[in-house]
Amino acid sequence: MRGFPHHIVITNPLFRPGPQLTRCNVDWVRTERNLTRRLDRVFARLDREPERPAHIDVPSMSRHRVVLFTATLAFYLAIVWAVVITSWLVRLDWQVMFFRPYQQWPQIHAFLDYYVVLGQRGPTAVMVAAWLGWRSWRQHTLRPLLTLATSLLLLNITVGAAKLGMGRLGPHYATVIGSNEMGLGGDIFPSGHTANAVVTWGILAYLASTPRARRWLSALSAITSLGVGLTTVYLGTHWLSDVLLGWAAGLLILLALPWFEPLIARAETALFDLRDRWRARRGRPVAEPAVPVTPVALRPLGAPAEQPAPAREPVASARASRGPAHLAPGPHTTRSERTPVTPAGSRRPPHADRLPRGTTQPARP
Repeated sequence: MRGFPHHIVITNPLFRPGPQLTRCNVDWVRTERNLTRRLDRVFARLDREPERPAHIDVPSMSRHRVVLFTATLAFYLAIVWAVVITSWLVRLDWQVMFFRPYQQWPQIHAFLDYYVVLGQRGPTAVMVAAWLGWRSWRQHTLRPLLTLATSLLLLNITVGAAKLGMGRLGPHYATVIGSNEMGLGGDIFPSGHTANAVVTWGILAYLASTPRARRWLSALSAITSLGVGLTTVYLGTHWLSDVLLGWAAGLLILLALPWFEPLIARAETALFDLRDRWRARRGRPVAEPAVPVTPVALRPLGAPAEQPAPAREPVASARASRGPAHLAPGPHTTRSERTPVTPAGSRRPPHADRLPRGTTQPARP
């Protein structure tokens, strides 16, 4: 709105502005003022954010977290075993596939086509990395970005290895009805969309600065990842067991992140040291400390005079060093109380060729 003028100039002298034109002008001014106030409020909130907050604690691998990690790992192995032996879970996968949810509720198909993007690795990683990069710049730390990079690296290694190792085909490429479709060269088990949604949005809760924010972000990331997983089942791109295993795979990565905190701290220190060496290699001038000025202390009456110390002068100064300042022993009087002193004689410096006043200069030959 800053590009629009505040008023409208009419060049036709016969045209008379009506109430509608005046109201339009006032609306433009009000809109611009409201936008300016909102931007000022946003920047004011950003300026109040502290740099390098000291109250942010690094999560540790507590006993509670170890219990959750063990339970999630047992759930992960149970899902894999249930699919391998073609148990009731595989029969449930086929029943959901034959139900065809995208045909039962076609009115939400267009919305879910866009909603499933929240589980794609590329767009979500860019959005979350932009936010965490801004936080790293504001707090002068690389921990948010390094934690995101560590979680995504673990996600690619663990989920990618499971996909390629089990080789399960998806519902659209299934060959035998009722089979588990394992070892046929597929790459959908576990669900990458679901695991990526759990890790990418859950990292925001992991890096939250307050317990309240951590609780709200944890609930929001859980709902988002749950919706992404069910969306893939609705679209028919994943079995229901793929989504269950994807949730477990993403949660395992989030629960195991405290084990990698020492490695993240060492990597941050190494990067900062590399930055300092690079700056030193560029040869930036170092600011020299200023020369301290020694205050002159007043000597009380009757005290013995001390030998004043010689004044310091810079090396580059071409001026002659001044003598020490001597203070009068008596009390200081104001200018109005002092007796005026008339200088005796002439202030002009003596000259060899000059004669005193009243003497005639001899004629030149």
